[in-house]
Amino acid sequence: MSTLFIISASYTIYQKTRILIFGTMKHLWLLLLPFCFFSCHSSKENSENLISKVNVFIGTGGHGHTYPGATYPFGQIQLSPDNVTGGWDWCSGYHNSDSTIVGFSHLHLSGTGIGDLYDISVLPTNAKVEYHQEEDNATFISRYIGKYHKENEKASPGYYKVKMHNTGIVAELSTTERVGLHKYHFPKQGTPSIIFNLGYAKNWDAPTKTFIQKDTANQISGYRWSTGWAKDQKVYFVAQFSAPIQSDNLFTTGKNQTVGVFTFDQKVVTMKVGISSVSTKNALENIQKDPASWDFDKTRQWVENRWNTELSKIKIKTKNKTIDTIFYTALYHTMLAPSLFSDTNGEFKSPDGKVNIAKGYDRYTVFSLWDTYRALHPLLTIIEPNKVNDMIQSLLDHYESTGMLPVWELQGNDNGCMVGNHAISVIAEAILKDIGDFDKEKAYHAIKHTSLLPNRGKGYHNKLGYIPSDKEVEAVAKSLEYSIDDWAVAAVAKKLGYKEDFKYFIKRANNFTNYFDEETGFLRGKNADGNWVAPFVPTESKHRGNDYTEGTAWQYLWLTPQNPHKLIELLGGENRFVEKLNSFFSLEKGITGEDASPDISGLIGGYAHGNEPGHHTIYLYNYANRPDLTQKMSHKILHEMYKNSPDGIAGNEDCGQMSAWYVFNSIGLYPVNPSSGEYQLGAPIVEEATIPLKNGRSFVIKAVELNDQNIYVDHVEFNGTRLTRSYITHKEINAGGELVFYMTDKPSNTFHN
Repeated sequence: MSTLFIISASYTIYQKTRILIFGTMKHLWLLLLPFCFFSCHSSKENSENLISKVNVFIGTGGHGHTYPGATYPFGQIQLSPDNVTGGWDWCSGYHNSDSTIVGFSHLHLSGTGIGDLYDISVLPTNAKVEYHQEEDNATFISRYIGKYHKENEKASPGYYKVKMHNTGIVAELSTTERVGLHKYHFPKQGTPSIIFNLGYAKNWDAPTKTFIQKDTANQISGYRWSTGWAKDQKVYFVAQFSAPIQSDNLFTTGKNQTVGVFTFDQKVVTMKVGISSVSTKNALENIQKDPASWDFDKTRQWVENRWNTELSKIKIKTKNKTIDTIFYTALYHTMLAPSLFSDTNGEFKSPDGKVNIAKGYDRYTVFSLWDTYRALHPLLTIIEPNKVNDMIQSLLDHYESTGMLPVWELQGNDNGCMVGNHAISVIAEAILKDIGDFDKEKAYHAIKHTSLLPNRGKGYHNKLGYIPSDKEVEAVAKSLEYSIDDWAVAAVAKKLGYKEDFKYFIKRANNFTNYFDEETGFLRGKNADGNWVAPFVPTESKHRGNDYTEGTAWQYLWLTPQNPHKLIELLGGENRFVEKLNSFFSLEKGITGEDASPDISGLIGGYAHGNEPGHHTIYLYNYANRPDLTQKMSHKILHEMYKNSPDGIAGNEDCGQMSAWYVFNSIGLYPVNPSSGEYQLGAPIVEEATIPLKNGRSFVIKAVELNDQNIYVDHVEFNGTRLTRSYITHKEINAGGELVFYMTDKPSNTFHN
């Protein structure tokens, strides 16, 4: 009994031990679970209300593309409202400028530049629901959409609430790890009804096969198969109701667009929804084995406690309430993806369409790797090492099914979006940092094999040392990103003793030098005959079709984080390098071209903070012995590109990358070469940050004499010793200790005695 009691105190432990527990003790466990779930969690989880510092509406306006709905840290369900409007700024299904609700769906993407998901859309109504023969889905559902005023919308981590003024219905949403919990308060007038709309789709997603059935008086089930950014997505669901269904009506609004309408005789209806990529049986089991209670408020409280626990993985002290809010919102955004994909029994749909089983770990999905390899995954290696292990296993699952690591993994698919193949860097980082119990040799062969495949321009990169612009679009961007991954493969080869592999890949890591044009001073595209591409305009951008991906020659000049010293040499030494970097940030017109990518936003001269390729650029000043300029630019970006408002993110949030940049920089660190295990030092904007470690120790960062004028660093001490280098290592962070920045109002040679 005592063992069960302790295990039930932590749902995470429950998940890791589920195979052992659900044996001879299964029935006793199920009887005790609801009690233990809500009464046994640690009282420490409630010690600090960090969720009160989170503004989930940051990023829902502008081009942030985030959603405000309820979710669990890295959970399987993202339960959020969808607006009627479609378009690029509604990639998450929601935009703060809108005030309509077409449904609450269970899967969403946070901050992406392409939309998908919105699966299992649910809309409460008190109107009499009618369907006219041959009516399309959009016309049908338009009669029942909710409308709301912004003052009647409330959200926080794990919770969303809205009152729809046209119907009087109040909707509350929360989620546990695998269950979406709805509570609908219906007004006195009308008939309480819930519409399940499996035909609902935004611009990018279309259903291919849908089905709903009534199982019992209190349960329905079905599935929605669709194609979109994820070409082959399958979502099975089960919904259970607190009240019996009084009547049901099933119909098809168009091809593959099943709709179910269920009415009730109670004015408050609570609903649990479980989903699965495998079967309705698994979706039901996800509900049955999940500790979600029919008591909505208790479930919500438990989820909020879990969020408080996660957010406490970095505790900051600051007198500035705005920074406090932006920081914890950013940290919150770093915990939305990757998201859980496997069911309680470990099953998930693999890329080959078969059912696979994650044994001893959780399978994750939503890997926006072109974005997140830069800062999100390095951040997770510090604050979420156990989840990193499972994420690496997830990427290796994909490799086993397809023979290639994914480029952008989504719901058991690789949508192939963007350039490079940064699962390589993410896996290499875990190996180099000694994280996880996955098979390191197997992982090495996966990253090596993927690097040597001739697809996506890598054949040219392998053989010629560059990708010809007349053979591949975005050739320069592709080769530069591959070179970063090559450095990661080389580093792992060295660690594991593969000497010849190390020599081969470290040479390829310098392929960027083959693009350097001495005459213009840029990394410039060239054709198969060796001639430079002309005309050449370094500020020009095309949405698709030139040598750079969502960027310009100016922005991609700096994309050599694996060897910045070589770039300094190519540009003529430290002084000339700094001059050119200064010119970049002071360009009068940083972007030209009629078809410039909308992703290029948050401009400072030619620098675009709203897009990922330049996120490391300000730290290149460190390598040229001008850390004061790194500090100055970090302060500027932190204060100008992030705000406590819906449009408070300078560009697409991109599954946590924009937020991870803020988290790192606000505490004075940044991983320039992501897999290297080195974090360059910037300038903190918080007085103190504490990161609890697995070994019971803490890594503490302090900023002495920090104020609005003291934006520079005089010197840095680590465990009482002055640093004469501009970085700290992952190993040093993991060992615990104290890193102290002594702030000043004057530029200083920070790392010189």
